[in-house]
Amino acid sequence: MRVKENIRKTAADCKDTVIKLTLEPVTGTLASFLPGQFVLIGLPGINDPAPGYFAIASGPEDPEVFEFFIKDAGPLSSYLCDIEIGAELEVEGPMGKGFDLAPFKGNNVYLIGAGTGIAPLHSVCLSILRHREDYGRVVIYAGFLTEMHQLLTDELDELAKHNIEVSISLEMGHESWDGPIGYVQHALQSDALDGTNSVACLAGMSAMVDACTETLQNLGFDDSRILLNY
Repeated sequence: MRVKENIRKTAADCKDTVIKLTLEPVTGTLASFLPGQFVLIGLPGINDPAPGYFAIASGPEDPEVFEFFIKDAGPLSSYLCDIEIGAELEVEGPMGKGFDLAPFKGNNVYLIGAGTGIAPLHSVCLSILRHREDYGRVVIYAGFLTEMHQLLTDELDELAKHNIEVSISLEMGHESWDGPIGYVQHALQSDALDGTNSVACLAGMSAMVDACTETLQNLGFDDSRILLNY
């Protein structure tokens, strides 16, 4: 695949770099995929840095490109954060089970992630927008270190126009911040989510996923209604 766009998403004065990387096929069309699936990205003919897995952030109804949110946190991601438009990459997939919400039509949907873990949830959200009438209450719970680390600011604001609620938690708040402060699982506990007729999709680092899973279980969510994309 070929790089179509490379756009920084974190604030310019934020020490952590997160980009939106958009890839397009060199020839042919993209494979279909489920929201939440991921691909293996590598450099053509090179094994160092080693290939890595990245969740697709674009919606499955947009067959022209794959979008990803990538944090500069290692050799491959550092290379990708600086990659130029037109460069080619090796991409395998999509793979993974993704988030299949077809069995949960009519349910409330809670999308829970932190940092770049919001990428696969963004894909789920875009899919839900195409079929908004199929679901009840839809809420995104997103956690970030600081306001400068927040991703998809404009996109998340736009969701309110489509009856999708957004809760942003910051680990490090400030005087003018009026949202939740702490980890995203604290917001789940504070809102006392009802596990009846509801499903939760989790994405992020394993510690965050484990903590949110425990919180949801304590709130009455059955394990069959707590979905992971791998």
